[in-house]
Amino acid sequence: MISGWRQPARLVVLAFLAAVVLGTALLMLPVAAESGRSTGFMVALFTSVSGITGTGLAVVDTGSHWSVFGEVIVLLLFQIGGFGIMTLASLLALLVSHRLGLHMQLTVKTETNTLNLGHVRRVIAGVVIISLAVEAVGAVLLALRFWLGYGESFGRALYSGVFHSVSAFNSVGLALYPDNLMRYATDPWVCLTIVAVAVTGGLGFPVLFEILRRRKQRWSLHTRITVPVYLSLMAFGTLVVLVVEWGRAGTLGPFGFGDKLLIGLFHGVMPGTAGFNTVDIAQLQPATLLVNDVLMFIGGGSAGTTGGIKVTTFALLAFVLYAEVRAEPSVHVMGRRIGADVQRQAVTVALLGVGLVMAATMVILATSSFRLDDVLFETTSAFGGVGMSTGITPKLSTTGQLVIIVLMFVGRLGPITLVSALALRERKRRYELPEERPIVG
Repeated sequence: MISGWRQPARLVVLAFLAAVVLGTALLMLPVAAESGRSTGFMVALFTSVSGITGTGLAVVDTGSHWSVFGEVIVLLLFQIGGFGIMTLASLLALLVSHRLGLHMQLTVKTETNTLNLGHVRRVIAGVVIISLAVEAVGAVLLALRFWLGYGESFGRALYSGVFHSVSAFNSVGLALYPDNLMRYATDPWVCLTIVAVAVTGGLGFPVLFEILRRRKQRWSLHTRITVPVYLSLMAFGTLVVLVVEWGRAGTLGPFGFGDKLLIGLFHGVMPGTAGFNTVDIAQLQPATLLVNDVLMFIGGGSAGTTGGIKVTTFALLAFVLYAEVRAEPSVHVMGRRIGADVQRQAVTVALLGVGLVMAATMVILATSSFRLDDVLFETTSAFGGVGMSTGITPKLSTTGQLVIIVLMFVGRLGPITLVSALALRERKRRYELPEERPIVG
């Protein structure tokens, strides 16, 4: 067992913390702000954590507060966060020494959830290639639209295309416009490109590897669970938005039939991916906000760019429930048996996630006058690494912002480090105590 600060899960946390500190320092430089004056510590810290965790919540408007230098720093933060600090560190180790030690391989395994240590080099290369390829395709499509469709200069269109594509793939949801992407609500070119890039990043690298390299008949259980459940959650979110918001004056009401479908699809996908918005989130019905809370809490695929408890965790809990209702002695899924240790890990991650979100919600409610709907949406968005907000983020007190900062950090790293730590510390009990059954229910 690896102990002390060299334990892989701790190294991942320390590496992300180092990136947050560096990002905060750079964003506090006068050159990073449009005004030419130094940005306050809390604003820089909040933005740095939001960027490195791929959350996208913001206390200042990205396009107007930060200079081009500041925007590039933010862009690099969520790109680094998307790759994973340990993935980049391992890549640098490969370039220098052309080899990976067992400790570094375990570290990469922690960040990427790769099951075969012998394939670490291929995994790192695959992560980089897939990320850059998807981001490049998205950037080109968006840049062409901004250039040819909206008359932006070629340089500005290219920069905007790169920024929003990287933001989408890394599930950040930050835009360069004060209204996020509301100005493009009825533009299928922009919206569908963002959706495609965001879903690709949200699926997770293990799933992408299998889709690219194997036929469907040979997909692993992880991929066979992730793909249909993830798509089903997005379809459910889309249906809820269309049904609940169809005639609402502040959301879908003013739009035509085709535009409503496009906006409904966009907002059905975003809670589990990037967190962009094309309508005012504050105008959504409480029922829509609640469903978004659930989707943000679940998040996307394991080892992807989203936060949350992950699609597989949610699916495993559903399978456990199904088996218990049927009084089956073990959990079977698609011709495979799920071990008791995996079930315990899923329950642990889910319950700790619920506890964190509830605790953060209570603290903010106790220190502010915001409604429960808005606060719960904010905390769930922070934990799920989504970045959607009803607009209360800049209005939070210092205490509230610190709570959100912790929640963003824990939501991004918590499931990864927790499950890795549990797996690495797994041990067998030498004896068992007498069994007794307490009353349940």
